[in-house]
Amino acid sequence: MAKYNIKEKKEKKAAYRTYMNPDVKDDLYEKIRNKIVLEAKYKDKAYSARQLASDLATNVRYISAVCADRFHMNYCELVNSYRINEAMSILADRRYAKLRMEDVSEMVGFSNRQSFYSAFFKLQGKTPRQYKKEFLKVEPASEKKQGRRGRPAKQAV
Repeated sequence: MAKYNIKEKKEKKAAYRTYMNPDVKDDLYEKIRNKIVLEAKYKDKAYSARQLASDLATNVRYISAVCADRFHMNYCELVNSYRINEAMSILADRRYAKLRMEDVSEMVGFSNRQSFYSAFFKLQGKTPRQYKKEFLKVEPASEKKQGRRGRPAKQAV
């Protein structure tokens, strides 16, 4: 059994993808990027391709076709790639070092830790914890012990 239940992607050829006007595809491509990235809709757990199609006054098949032709992935993969990129920047930032993985996954829009781990492993080939350890190089605290009032503790002689 594959780790994290990752399956190979099957290539599908849908007739409606070839019949779409390239100008319509380009226009939808820009609108999708603006909606997903600039408005940060990828962080919304409930934001689906159906909702995106409704917001852009088109249908789900056109959204699917543009995602396949212009982004070279399906809608879920597109949204997850933006989520994982944001998670990588959070995991590599020392300011967020004490966050739990569940907190990070919720911040970027995943509904549970398992889906976060699965998507992260699929895109990066490692778990979020492995990625975090690589970039933060978690080591014992090398700070000096502090005494009262934030002053360095006196060394015993």
